[in-house]
Amino acid sequence: MKKIVTVLGARPQFIKASVVSHAIKKADNLKEVLVHTGQHFDANMSEVFFSELDMCKPDYFLDIHGGTHGAMTGRMLAEVERVLLLEKPDVVLVYGDTNSTLAGALAAVKLHIPVAHVEAGLRSFNMAMPEEVNRILTDRISRWLFAPSDVAVGHLRREGFAAEQIINVGDVMLDVALHHGGLKSTRPGLLEQFEIHPGEYVLATIHRAENTDHPERLRVIVNALLRVAAEIPVVWPLHPRTRAILQQLHDWELLKRRIHITEPLGYLEMIELEKNAGLIATDSGGMQKEAFFHKVPCVTLRDETEWVELVHSGWNILQPPINDVEIAKTMFARIGVKGENVVPYGEGGAARKIVSVLRSVS
Repeated sequence: MKKIVTVLGARPQFIKASVVSHAIKKADNLKEVLVHTGQHFDANMSEVFFSELDMCKPDYFLDIHGGTHGAMTGRMLAEVERVLLLEKPDVVLVYGDTNSTLAGALAAVKLHIPVAHVEAGLRSFNMAMPEEVNRILTDRISRWLFAPSDVAVGHLRREGFAAEQIINVGDVMLDVALHHGGLKSTRPGLLEQFEIHPGEYVLATIHRAENTDHPERLRVIVNALLRVAAEIPVVWPLHPRTRAILQQLHDWELLKRRIHITEPLGYLEMIELEKNAGLIATDSGGMQKEAFFHKVPCVTLRDETEWVELVHSGWNILQPPINDVEIAKTMFARIGVKGENVVPYGEGGAARKIVSVLRSVS
């Protein structure tokens, strides 16, 4: 029996891991141990996914959140190492580009435990992004690089990785959309609650430090959403960190009157809002893809994106948060616009391919 320790910490990682964990559970020679670092600690940012997506509760909860990037990553590194010394796994599996990802990979490689990285090869080419640093370093110390697309494979080849390390499995997020897309929200009447109708509202999410930690960028985004909300409803589930910053920087009562602001929602509730939106405005990598899977146009409020396939095919457009009038104009113009009929992330089965490789570990 081979043992896999999976290190998770942030909302998107729980979603991606749900399908891979199901595939591991079905394999007759694999056992998974789940480690939750605590990076996202709000119930709707983590715990709800384990119940909604039928995942086992974590075997370890490290309760590490808050503080600077260095302090958080350092604490995670020490605690994940402690778990690995206890569990002695054959493989450590990490996802994406968070501090939890890097801490899990570093702890493993220093103990000579091979690392498997899901979503390897993504590049924004912006080293000011903590996520870019995390993903590059994680790729460099991983034995297996599970790439989601041909573009990601190309990045890894140009960076000199051995061909046998790079495995194009497709995107696990597509597996998630196919597997969970038909499940119903646990909150009936969600659209009625916000008094919105299918195709006639904008769904917004903002959480990246490049936007929330820069008052002028965040102010531009808020003003753009207010402009849009004057003509079409805007629903904005707020990350706890973003909410705290907004309450300091903006007229909170005005925002609540003009925009449908809500707490972080469960995964199935978010999927229902995504599928029915006329447009998604986000700085989230995962939501760019979910918008595409649900055939909803997307405006990404960033200077660049790792998911360039969606920009090239017309499903997504980049709109840096510089001018609120231009952002609002772009959002109005993109509502209902469809892109090309492309298949950049495979056709499903990424989880099965990942587990097939892990089962062959000697």
